Amino acid sequence: MWLQETYLRAYHFAAHAHQGQIYPGTQIAYIMHLSFVSMEVIAALHAEPHHDGELAVQCALLHDVIEDTPVGYAEIAANFGAAVSDGVLALTKDATLPANQQMADSLRRIQTQPHAVWLVKLADRISNLQAPPAHWTPEKVLRYRDEAEMIYTALATASPFLAQRLRAKIDAYGQVA
Repeated sequence: MWLQETYLRAYHFAAHAHQGQIYPGTQIAYIMHLSFVSMEVIAALHAEPHHDGELAVQCALLHDVIEDTPVGYAEIAANFGAAVSDGVLALTKDATLPANQQMADSLRRIQTQPHAVWLVKLADRISNLQAPPAHWTPEKVLRYRDEAEMIYTALATASPFLAQRLRAKIDAYGQVA
């Protein structure tokens, strides 16, 4: 179960935090990506209502705030509580690590969180597996698909609904490469 008021509060917070940002490779406001991820999470919650919907929806909308804006953990905790800020932190790549270690590290941290947080990472990658940007090399496209496989392997058990959607996206993405 999740409440519309909770969604709107997190959406407004995220919209202000990401104000002026655009989704890479597009002219679309970044908040659209957060809307797409939260839509995937909401669809999963409809199919699998046993998850903590409040946690999942808030983390979906806030998942990139620490990574991509000046807003930090403490501000998220003050506004949304420890469970949400811990989830968002787990979903945030550690920029102090080499790039090739960041996803594995994040997945390890996500796996210590409730499954509601796992849903967000699955939904995020579903949302991101659109046609790759034209400037990406074939090697980068393959690395991105391989990273999606890593996410699938690590987190698929949390949500059969999202696992099936991610599997289909990965398979289609493989045909692009």
